[in-house]
Amino acid sequence: MRNFSRIAMCAALALLLPVVRAQVAAGAANQEPGITRQQAEEILQELRQIRQLLERQQQQPGPPVKIKMNLEGAQMLGSKNAPVTMVEFTDFQCPFCQSFHNQTFGELKKNFIDTGKVRFFSRDMPLDSLHPDAMRAAEAGRCAAAQGQFWALRDIMSHHPDKLDLESLLSDAEFLKLDTTAFRVCVVSEKYKNEIQSDVMEAMRIGSDGTPAFVIGKSTPEGVEGDLVVGAQPGNVFDLKLRSLDTK
Repeated sequence: MRNFSRIAMCAALALLLPVVRAQVAAGAANQEPGITRQQAEEILQELRQIRQLLERQQQQPGPPVKIKMNLEGAQMLGSKNAPVTMVEFTDFQCPFCQSFHNQTFGELKKNFIDTGKVRFFSRDMPLDSLHPDAMRAAEAGRCAAAQGQFWALRDIMSHHPDKLDLESLLSDAEFLKLDTTAFRVCVVSEKYKNEIQSDVMEAMRIGSDGTPAFVIGKSTPEGVEGDLVVGAQPGNVFDLKLRSLDTK
């Protein structure tokens, strides 16, 4: 988003420069009072300097700022003493989140989570303006967590983003041998709406504008201090990042 703003600003400046030049030429030809040639040249010079500064910033972005996050209460998979932490902000109806879980998560779990090197946290970022079933799915995950089956339901929903209607979720709950009556009441009442919205606000705070989004870094007593990675990146991207942290 920041790069887009800089590009847009540069484009606007490129349009303004000929406009100012044309105004100067018209004023000189008509000999009408108004902006003088000297004033116009000063404005043009300032516009050129601004454009050059924005172009340099775009070409030489600054180092990423480390993100510190408190993960108290978030669902965790793996050893609590793992030296590296990976946090996913997910939308269960998002096709890119499905791609991450179908193509990448299994290998990460086998190589890093199950071996005690990485602890994995799940947080919610339902994009309900795009995905009408995403909020219900986020509620369902937390309602399943209340019965000790968060990760099992999360796995089902992540692989079937097209089956997040209430009846499908109740069928999943029955398959997992949950108390379906309590599960239904929990989901329909939107019991965890405030907590889910808090996750969304946290995702926005750290600069995420899409899903899946990850924070990957060193484990801290409160949670994690690391970098933001957005998108269902190829598995080798996560592999290299996690291995580099594991050896530091």
